[in-house]
Amino acid sequence: MSASLPDFVDAERMVAGRRSFAGVLPVAALPRLLPALAEDRGEIAYNLDFEQGVLGDPELHVRLSGRVILQCQRTLQPFAWPVEIDTRLGLLAGEDAAAALPGACEPLLLENGSLQPRRVIEDELLLALPLVPVKPGSEILQGGWNTPGQSPQDAGKDALVTHPFADLRKLMQAGGNKHR
Repeated sequence: MSASLPDFVDAERMVAGRRSFAGVLPVAALPRLLPALAEDRGEIAYNLDFEQGVLGDPELHVRLSGRVILQCQRTLQPFAWPVEIDTRLGLLAGEDAAAALPGACEPLLLENGSLQPRRVIEDELLLALPLVPVKPGSEILQGGWNTPGQSPQDAGKDALVTHPFADLRKLMQAGGNKHR
C-alpha cells in the first residue's frame, strides 16, 4: 500500500501488481471540485485498489470519505456535507467493452492505458455532490405563495393595488378610441 498518489499510472501494471494507494488529500488540492464548494477547507481520505473483477476484468475499487463545505441553497449558509463513496470502476480501453461490465461496476475509459488517480477522485466527488445542496434540518420558507387553483391569501389587499391600464380601459370603453 502506498501513501503517495502519482499523477499518472499504467492501469494494466497496477492491476497486475494488485497495487493500492491510500492517503488523505486536502480539498484545496482538487481544483475542479472547488467551484461547487462554499469553502476549500477539509480533507478527503482515499483508498484506491487495483484488482481483477469477478469476470477477470481490470477494476478500480474507489473508497472516499470526508466532509466538504457546501452552501445551502435554501438558507445560503455554509454547511458540512459528509462524503462516503464506495464504488467499483471497470477499466476500459474502448467504449465497446462497457456493455460487458458487471452491473455493479461503472465504466472508466482509460487514456492510452493510463489514468490519473487524482482526477478519478475528483470525478467521484463531483458525482456525489447534491444537485441542489440543502442543509439537513433547514426549515422550508413560509410565505404567501399560492399554488395554481388556490385562492389568494391576501384577497383583501387586491383593492389597494394600482392597476396601470385600468384608466386606459375606461377611456376605450367610453369611446375614446376614435383611431380604429
